[in-house]
Amino acid sequence: MRYLIALVLCCLLAACSQPATDVLRFGLSSAPVTLDPRYATDATSARINRLLYDQLVDFDAAVQPAPALAEWRLITPTHYRFLLRPARFHDGTPLTAHDVLATYEFILEPSNASPHRGSLTLIERIEVIDAATVDFHLRVADALFPGKLVIGILPATLIAKAHPFNQHPLGSGAFAFMAWPESGRLQIRRLSDGQEVEFLLVKDPTVRILKLLRGELDLTQNDLPPELIRYAAVQPDLQVQTGKGSNFTYLGFNMEDVVVGDLALRRAIAHALDREAIIRYVLGGAARPASALLPPDHWAGALPDGYQHDPARARALLREVGYDETHHPHIVYKTSSDPFRIRLATIIQQQLAEVGIDVELRTYDWGTFYGDIKAGRFQMYSLSWVGIKTPDIFKYVFHSSSLPPAGANRGRYVSATADSLIEAADAAPTLAEQAEYYHELQAYLLEALPYVPLWYEDHVAVTRRGVSGYVLAPDGNYDGLNTVRYETMANTP
Repeated sequence: MRYLIALVLCCLLAACSQPATDVLRFGLSSAPVTLDPRYATDATSARINRLLYDQLVDFDAAVQPAPALAEWRLITPTHYRFLLRPARFHDGTPLTAHDVLATYEFILEPSNASPHRGSLTLIERIEVIDAATVDFHLRVADALFPGKLVIGILPATLIAKAHPFNQHPLGSGAFAFMAWPESGRLQIRRLSDGQEVEFLLVKDPTVRILKLLRGELDLTQNDLPPELIRYAAVQPDLQVQTGKGSNFTYLGFNMEDVVVGDLALRRAIAHALDREAIIRYVLGGAARPASALLPPDHWAGALPDGYQHDPARARALLREVGYDETHHPHIVYKTSSDPFRIRLATIIQQQLAEVGIDVELRTYDWGTFYGDIKAGRFQMYSLSWVGIKTPDIFKYVFHSSSLPPAGANRGRYVSATADSLIEAADAAPTLAEQAEYYHELQAYLLEALPYVPLWYEDHVAVTRRGVSGYVLAPDGNYDGLNTVRYETMANTP
């Protein structure tokens, strides 16, 4: 494979190289869906929105809530006061408590169908004290409440006018929006020094590496197969940076489907998969096996015993529910059209076939695929949760109140036990008590298998010579663009 890649790249590199430019060009495997943080749920949108908008709260290295746009005080267990630092939107208008109020009231309004509403319904009311002070009153106490306030703040005046933030964002972040002339080309500008960044959609990973070598791209992150990473590492004009990641990759199921809604079948799938082999031979060792949504090094993470690769047990489970050599379950498996994701899906398809599960693989462009997942049009799919910080993700993903559009319970998983554990964790007064409930919840979810956990993928960035200062974030965010340094020579032949 590496010799074929080298041959293709060498042939294509014979073409003329691009002229020098001061714009830092970032190659993406999937385009952002929306630049409105009230609706963004895909990884690319969320990562770019972090650059364009300020949020009240962020997280420190220990994944604990930390002040961003605001510091806070606990007045009572159900009353938080947030004190805003001075900030201005990119049109020059001050950001005030009224903008915070308008942003979160919009999300909380059910008719607006924000997917983030489900994690914020504990808010009883929001009160503006003065231009720099806003109070949140909760229905119940929640020790982790500040960590839920991570939505980018929008101007209240434009919210009232139904401004199309999805295409024309206006925030107060480190970068300002410039233009989005087409879905695969987005331009932003760093306010501190005027450095421009252009996000370019290049779905094929080989083409992304080719464009880096030719100077048509300066930086790309993730979604590269191991052989391309190894190839890039020995190129004198490229630099490869890797880092431990927390992004959780999984198989998801439609729990209302008669086939995959069967627990014994999902357990058969879990036993049929050889995760260790995929990580070693396909992911190049750049991942860790997962048995829960949160990694074990997270303060609320757990390490329950996962499903071992056991084809004999998988076949026995299938026989228990009436399948045999002449009668196989048939599953439609949806994934994106990214070549590497197709490769992974094909291997999963093969491993399931070896135990008698027939899988029909269907691939779609990212927009179509993600739209189907959000709408519940699937039997089985694979995706990754990225940038998870707080364990309220469990309510957003698994609580029965979070069925779309109220949340991201896209598989329509309904469990009184899971609901009870999630609610008990929310109500626990200390982080230690919350962690105990979340440990129990993760063990229960591993038994119930609304998801089959796969792995936590590492991160990798490949940059051109002359690009420096880009630091990989553990959650895969593009925060390194805040510190990246760029020289025009990075684009010279």
